[in-house]
Amino acid sequence: MRLADKIALVTGAASGFGTGIAETFAREGAKVAALDLNEAGAQAVAARIGQGTIALGCDVAKGDQVKAAVAKTLAAFGRIDILVNNAGISHRNRPMLEVDEAEFDRVYAVNVKSIFHFAHAAVPAMRRQGGGVIINVGSTAGIRPRPGLTWYNGSKGAVNIITKSMAVELAPDRIRVCGIAPVIGETALLETFMGVPDTPENRARFLATIPLGRMSRPQDIANAALFLASAEAEFVTGVVLEVDGGRCV
Repeated sequence: MRLADKIALVTGAASGFGTGIAETFAREGAKVAALDLNEAGAQAVAARIGQGTIALGCDVAKGDQVKAAVAKTLAAFGRIDILVNNAGISHRNRPMLEVDEAEFDRVYAVNVKSIFHFAHAAVPAMRRQGGGVIINVGSTAGIRPRPGLTWYNGSKGAVNIITKSMAVELAPDRIRVCGIAPVIGETALLETFMGVPDTPENRARFLATIPLGRMSRPQDIANAALFLASAEAEFVTGVVLEVDGGRCV
């Protein structure tokens, strides 16, 4: 198994990409702390996975909750080998001036400030144990932006560049930092990203922009995360891996 005896903390684990990552990591031998604002959802995922998986409620935008979640993970498992900053939200696809300040602040708090909080909480532990892997889930929106998601695009652009900067700064500590940039996915946020109802006609418009002809799926992102977290990627850091069916070409 590719992650045997590893300890992974995955945020946004109650649904979508996070569930796929948590399930895949557990299948490959890792013990997983599944974090989500939806604690009941995280508990359901943990119960389904079994294998020592724990579930923790956590608003990743709040530093005290992040610190507590990391402390509970360390108390349960003794270390954190892999941190996946997957939790994310978006404003609905609409003109930029229709997004109000509160919504803007929440998008940046969840998508960007959460990485700040987890760095403060988890990096010291990784340094003490001699290394680790951090995977930040960004988006193709931060690489090839399109109208309607301007403020979300900016938050994911920040995730992508923060990933590269963290990789350089933490390399002497043997902490690898990589990113994943998914294209629009078949998740609960689909209609938010589309800005229109999920009908066959509306899907077709979005699929027309993806050369491989489909949206991303949780398993696509989980497979990418598995590679980046594994020993097979021991010389890979600072990359933002586009899992996008050719969307960014």
